[in-house]
Amino acid sequence: MIQNISQEVTYPLPQPQPLRLLAKIVSYLFHPLFIPVYIAAYLIYGHPYFFDTYDDKQKLIRLISIAVISTFFPAFTVFLLWRLKFADSIFLHTQKERIVPYITSTMYYFWAFYVNKNLPGTPPAIVFFFLGLFFCVSLAVIFNNYFKISMHGQGVGGAVAFIILLGLTTDEPIGLAISLTTLIGGLVCTSRLIISDHHPMEVYTGVILGAICQLVACYFIM
Repeated sequence: MIQNISQEVTYPLPQPQPLRLLAKIVSYLFHPLFIPVYIAAYLIYGHPYFFDTYDDKQKLIRLISIAVISTFFPAFTVFLLWRLKFADSIFLHTQKERIVPYITSTMYYFWAFYVNKNLPGTPPAIVFFFLGLFFCVSLAVIFNNYFKISMHGQGVGGAVAFIILLGLTTDEPIGLAISLTTLIGGLVCTSRLIISDHHPMEVYTGVILGAICQLVACYFIM
């Protein structure tokens, strides 16, 4: 008689050390804290006409202001939690450690959305991007109560969806940007499966959540 024996799979799965090192580099380069800055930099410097009326100084100031709100403040919050012993590390390995960063990030992203929405001459695309981030992080607070949804998944899922929606709602050909963003999204998700303790479904759920929130934000703004 053959007996079926179910074995629980633990993550991350064993991988060669060079592959793990490469996966760590990709995860650091495309950390979710940096995604808003990358998207903003593309819209400010890479898109043909969104910020064409700005001079170089104005573009730099705009990018720095976005980086401060969406990257520096969330990172500083995590740093304070770590130094005050509310988190064991800055990598936020547990769901409990992620609660405060998620809640504070909802405020930072809503702030970024509100500021960009009320600045004259701001293209609607960057407004709906930050509204999508606000929706995503707000829902992630709820999902985090049940499982450790992937932050990297949310970041790249939102970025890929945003770039695709941007191509669908504007007349400019941005096929290269769509291809590169999709490639990066795949690399980041693969890297998280290689080096993190996420179950694949936690990564996939993060990607889907990030994409859906951008789609909803686009519906309201564009």
